[in-house]
Amino acid sequence: MSRATMRVPRPAPGELLVAVDACGVCRTDLHVSAGDLPVHRPSVVPGHEVVGHVLELGDGVTRFRPGDRVGVAWLRETCGHCRFCLSGAENLCPGSRYTGWDADGGYADCTTVRADFAYTLPDGYSPAELAPLLCAGIIGYRALRRAELPAGGRLGVYGFGASAHLTAQVALARGATVHVFTRSPRARELALDLGAASAGDARDAPPEPLDAAVLFAPAGGLVPVALRALERGGTLAVAGIHLTEIPPLDYDRDLFQERTLRSVTSNTRTDGRELLAFAAEHRLRVSVTPYPMARAAAALTDLAADRVDGAAVLLP
Repeated sequence: MSRATMRVPRPAPGELLVAVDACGVCRTDLHVSAGDLPVHRPSVVPGHEVVGHVLELGDGVTRFRPGDRVGVAWLRETCGHCRFCLSGAENLCPGSRYTGWDADGGYADCTTVRADFAYTLPDGYSPAELAPLLCAGIIGYRALRRAELPAGGRLGVYGFGASAHLTAQVALARGATVHVFTRSPRARELALDLGAASAGDARDAPPEPLDAAVLFAPAGGLVPVALRALERGGTLAVAGIHLTEIPPLDYDRDLFQERTLRSVTSNTRTDGRELLAFAAEHRLRVSVTPYPMARAAAALTDLAADRVDGAAVLLP
């Protein structure tokens, strides 16, 4: 269905109807559209980094008012009563549903969101700058937590797109030394400009052993590369929702001496609130490549070909 013929959705009880002011283009959208992820809803409208303003309130909503600026992110809803939800790990809820995968997202004029899953956004950022924070920023923030970077530690960042360039700034603001590994010369320039201590090719050895690393590139072949770059006791967190095949690991070289390999699954709302609070206190430089909403397909194509600097953002 084209945008011209789509009907404006109605907010269900507890939901907000949101007019889209900007929507980030995430690699997960690419995985959904390319079939790398299983189909949850045929012909779903992608987009889960949505900045907008409230048009209408569903029954029972008291937290927001029409006109309020809000953010809509990947995690759309959870059951709220399983053992994962009750223990603070709602990102692992078996009944979780996702914006732009289970329900129509922000590549449209309007979308809906449960009020308790909508984010209040920090001041001082444009809609285009805020949009990437709502997935790239949040997932990178969780990945950094999963990597257990010690205070003042040495972090390796593999891949340097929308999520990585935000995560690196969080680590730098906390006193870390950051080494970036990416095949893109432009991304290496951006990394150094943001304060990285070094920026090399994706398979280069780091100038010093790493205390922690985050793999953002969806390339399983980089897992052993990153593991071998770790200091004893270091942790590698894999941030993507999809990864190409990981080659066989050599236990002695890749994992021995208590190196740890961890995955990252979605995020909790606590992750989102903490990242946005951090962005309110520390002005992040959000590198944005804008596209008109009508060129969403071109934005996805450019993202797949690594032609996007920073984050692609659709603007209506």
